[in-house]
Amino acid sequence: MTFCYNPSMKNFFNIFIRVLVSTGVAGICALVVVILYTNAQLPTVNILEEIQLQVPLKIYTADGKLIGEYGEKRRTPISIKDVPETLKNAILATEDRRFYDHNGVDLRGMARASLHLLISGSKAQGASTITMQVARNFFLTRKKTFGRKLNEVLLAVKIEKELTKDQILELYLNKIYFGKRAYGVQAAAQVYYGTTVDKLSLAQMAMIAGLPQAPSAINPINNPDAALKRRAHVLKRMLHYGFINEADYEKANDTPIEANYHGRVVDLDAPHVAEMARKELVEKFGPEVYTSGFVAYTTIDSRLQSLANNAVQEGLLEYDKRHGYRGPVAQLALPEKGDINPDAWATQLRAYPKTTFTLPAAVLAVSDDTVKAVLPNHQQINISFDSMRWAARQISRARVEIPPQSAKEVVSVGDVIYVEPGNNNWLFSQLPEVEGALVAMHPKNGALLALIGGFDFNLSYFNRATQATRQPGSNFKPFIYAAALEHGFTAATIINDAPVVYRDNMDEAWRPQNDTRRFYGPTRLRVGLTKSRNLVSIRLLQALGIGRALKVIERFGFERRNLPRSLSLALGTATASPIDICTGYASFANGGYKVNPYIVQKVVDSQNKVVYDANPPTACAECQRLSEEEISPFADDANAIDQLVAKETDSKQTAPAKQIISPQTAYIMTSMLQDAIQTGTAKLAKELNRSDLAGKTGTTNNQMDAWFTGYNQSLVASVWVGYDEPRSVQEYGSQAALPIWMKFMGPALQGVAQTRMEQPRGIVTVRIDPGTGLLASPGQGNAIFEIFRQETAPSRTAAHYGGMRNAITPSNNNQETLF
Repeated sequence: MTFCYNPSMKNFFNIFIRVLVSTGVAGICALVVVILYTNAQLPTVNILEEIQLQVPLKIYTADGKLIGEYGEKRRTPISIKDVPETLKNAILATEDRRFYDHNGVDLRGMARASLHLLISGSKAQGASTITMQVARNFFLTRKKTFGRKLNEVLLAVKIEKELTKDQILELYLNKIYFGKRAYGVQAAAQVYYGTTVDKLSLAQMAMIAGLPQAPSAINPINNPDAALKRRAHVLKRMLHYGFINEADYEKANDTPIEANYHGRVVDLDAPHVAEMARKELVEKFGPEVYTSGFVAYTTIDSRLQSLANNAVQEGLLEYDKRHGYRGPVAQLALPEKGDINPDAWATQLRAYPKTTFTLPAAVLAVSDDTVKAVLPNHQQINISFDSMRWAARQISRARVEIPPQSAKEVVSVGDVIYVEPGNNNWLFSQLPEVEGALVAMHPKNGALLALIGGFDFNLSYFNRATQATRQPGSNFKPFIYAAALEHGFTAATIINDAPVVYRDNMDEAWRPQNDTRRFYGPTRLRVGLTKSRNLVSIRLLQALGIGRALKVIERFGFERRNLPRSLSLALGTATASPIDICTGYASFANGGYKVNPYIVQKVVDSQNKVVYDANPPTACAECQRLSEEEISPFADDANAIDQLVAKETDSKQTAPAKQIISPQTAYIMTSMLQDAIQTGTAKLAKELNRSDLAGKTGTTNNQMDAWFTGYNQSLVASVWVGYDEPRSVQEYGSQAALPIWMKFMGPALQGVAQTRMEQPRGIVTVRIDPGTGLLASPGQGNAIFEIFRQETAPSRTAAHYGGMRNAITPSNNNQETLF
């Protein structure tokens, strides 16, 4: 057989080879063009050197305690040097073993993935290096396409030229998603284990390292079985590459899942404060404040805030117990057969709210002197009857039954009750229906040092300290008296405490009375305020004139629309919030200056650059001179509370606050309000054993609201107690509000030396006749000392002891009416 040469066949092969080469060259040229074009369209990667990660807003107290964190993403950036070596190895073993060897693209990994694609027809995991993942997470979408993969490769090469390996790994460890809104390894440690990365075990690190593959599908909370398999895979790779030994592997692999969801953890419970600060920061910086890594420092002092928390919650619980037991919250169904299942009841208890001070519990058994109950965490506890003796059944808010004689008279098996922790025991309790608020500020500049907006934020987000506008009752009277002193009245002016009837335009009669239902005749203003005499306040306002009073009262910050133009204003029928009242009293404490309450002291950005620093007007007679000389308006020997705000003003040019009443008026008002504590309606506060405290109780009509506001030169605090839906609290301000104020103010001023307000110029002390307010006669035995502005001091001597020559009684034809 002979082979015949065919010239046409040779030509065919030549043509085929030429076409193949040409096509290959054209393909390579096209690929080069595509790469060059794509590369030109890619973003510059040098911005990664100063990249701003989305970091939530954090809010702290003035002394650095975290009270709030806001933002959809939980992220706490961490430096690569602070990441444990074991965690880095776990990540590298799982995601990119040759990270420190390649130039951003792992050719072996890509070849393996390409082969898998040719054989199976599906894309495989594992071709992306850590650098490529950084490129994708910062610059590209997550949609899987060949175009995106090419972009990843090109960007990875660029990134490797711009950044060091440690910089790239740090970006990855802070950017990548780990499930449950946790971005970055530090946030993952906090979310799953409630700790920081440096405190994680090997098993925990391996669990976290395995999450980036499918953070929602295989995290230990959503899918524990899948999470265990993934952790085992990570540990095997760590063992294979020599990062751990066999013993470490066996121990970690046998460790059960320890993960639980951990919400945002704060150092101090101050949710109303945090919410106030958050709202203000959004108004100042816009919604980007949630992602820009801003850190805000409030004026709140953590010690004072803790004291305020305890005072309000303890005080409201004590008030509630004084008014009897309202019965169980619910009754759990008893089993028809068999024993009670405590675990099932514990699970049902999760439907009932828990507070900082109280927990729900289900009664398992009752004897005469002990109650056995289970808590939501399945813990079984015993409650002694001694803690239940207060629990007389409430008939109405004003009446209770006789005290119980045994625990069986109070609860039954299946009752859902509330308990509070005691000293190594549990106490019987109940959730208060009554609410309360406390505001404490420094009178010099309005810095809020503590604020409580209600019994518990989990039960109600409503901030009663700032949002609740209620009638202050007699707590408002000092502003009437201050207006009178500004217009020539004195602490010794006599007002007749006698019955009076006023009629409105509809001929309706108003017959105001004192709360004692008695009348006391001619009364000095000092006594009228100290004893909170209603008729004295009404007649004083009428003598002063409502118009003149309103002009002065508005200077304290009260809005005209909340001030009734009627004589009822003398009894506190204006509407105001606790923060309004507290701010007003600050003017008495600081010598007559108007300060503005503020809560955000300083804000820094993610680079620790100060972007806001409060510089509030400060009460200071010589602030202009001190500011020019760069001297703090706070004394060098400032006490502990003064120092809380003094350090924020040391390096600033302090703006002077506006003088709204004379220093003499503020001084006399403080003296009168000190008497309210020493001899008047607030004498319970004498138990604090301080002579520098001044304050006033307040109770509205039908005891709907109970108030107390008091101060010294360094701290002013106001307390309100009442119901959100107004109804009688059945107690006076001295019973419901004053004890809470004392619980706060006593320990708040512990270690703070007593101070006396500096007497301003133009004040004189005079011996007077207590019955007339005139100068005492020589040798008069019952004469007393009184302080006056020099120009208003009496010049006439009393004709006889106890006369009524200076009494003021409104005339019948006065056109001022109540309504």
